[in-house]
Amino acid sequence: MLIKKIDTFVLKTPLNAKTFYSSQAAFPERNSLLVRITTDDGLVGWGEGGQYGPAEPPESCIIDVLAPRLIGRRADQPVRVFEDLYSFCRDFGQKGTYIEALSAIDIALWDLWGKSLNRPVHALMGGAFRDKVAAYGTGCYYPDCFRDTPRMMAALAEEAQRYREAGLPAIKIKIGLLPIAQDIERVALVRDVLGPDTLIMVDANHAYNTAGAIRIGRALERFDVRWFEEPVPPEDRQGYRRVRDSIDVPIAGGECEYTRFGFRELLAGGCIDIAQPDLCCAGGFTEWQKILALTTAHGVMTVPHIWGSGIALAAALQALATAPLVPYTALGVPLQNEPMVEFDRTHNPLRDDLLVDNFTLVDGCLAVPGGPGLGVEVDPDQLARYTVRSRSA
Repeated sequence: MLIKKIDTFVLKTPLNAKTFYSSQAAFPERNSLLVRITTDDGLVGWGEGGQYGPAEPPESCIIDVLAPRLIGRRADQPVRVFEDLYSFCRDFGQKGTYIEALSAIDIALWDLWGKSLNRPVHALMGGAFRDKVAAYGTGCYYPDCFRDTPRMMAALAEEAQRYREAGLPAIKIKIGLLPIAQDIERVALVRDVLGPDTLIMVDANHAYNTAGAIRIGRALERFDVRWFEEPVPPEDRQGYRRVRDSIDVPIAGGECEYTRFGFRELLAGGCIDIAQPDLCCAGGFTEWQKILALTTAHGVMTVPHIWGSGIALAAALQALATAPLVPYTALGVPLQNEPMVEFDRTHNPLRDDLLVDNFTLVDGCLAVPGGPGLGVEVDPDQLARYTVRSRSA
């Protein structure tokens, strides 16, 4: 089973009237990069990267730099391939674009390996602890009308009510774009709409300095917030520690971190209570296993960040199936010792339309795909619909 061909697909879809804001920027479109690896015996594996910024740089890394080192290699050795390619690009690509490219390749190779054995990826990683994962909805971003406070608050209440009616057990709210007092009002409104039984988390997308994060963090305590995500810029490890030491809300982070080496520093520095590697950026399944070993050794829960297409979601579900309870109890409790899966609720056809069988929330959970490899199939018509550029090697 040798690698014969590598194809990349840059996917984009405009959001138009559904454009939204985080603390950092507007999101006028959704984009991603899919990689398809084909073997000499006709098997096909899918991976994903290129979600955080432009998809073209990791595409170029794959086709122009890494593909010549992949063609002709065995496709059932993802761990060895990752180590070889990481060693090759260590001097110029320890983080960022090259690791996104490696992540996409790694996921595709695990998908291929599973298909060759007719087993899901979670079986290859040692077995599943669960066949479904409780989901939390990511939403409550800022609409285009965020400068019109009454209109924004009315839209927020309506959105929170939709999530409650959908049966989501937990919701993650965006903060950081507006003054702290206004964002606290937004959190208070969502808590009021959702009631006391729905879990709430907040995500600042590194909007604050240490003093600001501590100030809003202390205000968040009265709303029973279950984590405060990316309170300060990812480079500010001392800031992470100071915020964590100063408030009673658990601190989450790591979506902007890469490989086991980056998470080693977060954990050893006492920066986080919840680790959030993104499989499509942090190193795929190969690095997931190593990051998970580090987090469990530190008593830290791992809840992967997910931002992309149905391929990204399928990969995360395969990974989460293999995450043990931290710490073990006879009954796992979501966000107490059992992870949840991020189920982004913003408009994203790449997530909702791309697969032949797309993911559906059932009783607040998403099922772990049980088929070979990732357990999902890309719809060729939808792939063609959203592809703006493709390349081959």
